[in-house]
Amino acid sequence: MNKRALIIMIVPVSLLLTLYARFNLNFAEFYALKIYPVFAGSISFFSSKIKFSLAEFIIIVLIIAILIYFLVTLSSTIIKKSPRYFKSFFLNISALLSIIYFLFVLFCGINYYRHEFTYYSGLEIKESSAGELINLCEILINDANKTRARLTTSSDGTADLLDIDYYGTSERAQKAFDKISGVYNVLQGNYPPPKLVMFSNVMSHMQITGMFFPFTFEANVNADIPPYQVPSVMLHELSHLRGFMREDEANFISYLACINSGFDDFAYSGTMLALSYSMNALYYEDYDAFLSLYDNYSEDVRSDLEYSSNYWKQFETKIAEISSKVNDSYLKANNQDDGVKSYGRMVDLLLAYYSDSHDY
Repeated sequence: MNKRALIIMIVPVSLLLTLYARFNLNFAEFYALKIYPVFAGSISFFSSKIKFSLAEFIIIVLIIAILIYFLVTLSSTIIKKSPRYFKSFFLNISALLSIIYFLFVLFCGINYYRHEFTYYSGLEIKESSAGELINLCEILINDANKTRARLTTSSDGTADLLDIDYYGTSERAQKAFDKISGVYNVLQGNYPPPKLVMFSNVMSHMQITGMFFPFTFEANVNADIPPYQVPSVMLHELSHLRGFMREDEANFISYLACINSGFDDFAYSGTMLALSYSMNALYYEDYDAFLSLYDNYSEDVRSDLEYSSNYWKQFETKIAEISSKVNDSYLKANNQDDGVKSYGRMVDLLLAYYSDSHDY
């Protein structure tokens, strides 16, 4: 058996490791608390020394290398009139994908099967009434209006951030996460700030706001999106870096970090994130209540939402549709049975949080 075949054999090992984590919570929890931090801390220490996104560089180089390899293989096959070159090509690519999949499982895949954040936070998710959802939306609208009033408006007509550039925002995001980790010890860790992606516009075309890259342990952020959304995206990706891979939980942790950061622009970003999901839920639950509450938005908040809507409309393309389907399949394959719809579970976490800390 040659080396490539041996490498491909690690796929069953990866699958067995995943299945064992799926059906053995103690193993998944031990990995999340004891093993993952070692990988994340040591590798992110070195990747953080490179100021640009190493993940972006690796992806671009890999795509170019595979394309060149394919063209060389095609040329050799035509010239030599032999299928052996394509056989070698497929074996090599299969071996590469096997290694990638194994590292994915080893570096973050098992975290999908750890305890949910409710286990550490003490929050209890339960069935809530439409009235409770309405009250949640009222709280968030009030918070959004008050926080937005303390921010300036940029020349683009949307909420401005407090930094000269996003590098300052990135540093504050790291501080905000360090602060919330003082409340929830499970979030503690010495991890670097998020990185900005150079080809952010490409990410927007795929409707991707951020990406955690487990092979370099980097939190990558799309810097082309509406500015007020950037802080919550940064903290969302940092949540993944801290070992919480479920999208709904990463959104909720981002919200908590934003509103407790001490920065008005971060608080507004997190509140708008929570408000969007909550009002979307209300739209389907009670449309009349949705319309009534929408009238309570301040003019600045409405302007920001319109800015965001116009921004994302330009990327409603076939590429974005394909990207969404790929992401949906990825989520379903990693213990998020509802796929993209799992983002809606954030509303349940918000309801549990405010039920626990506020009187409705």
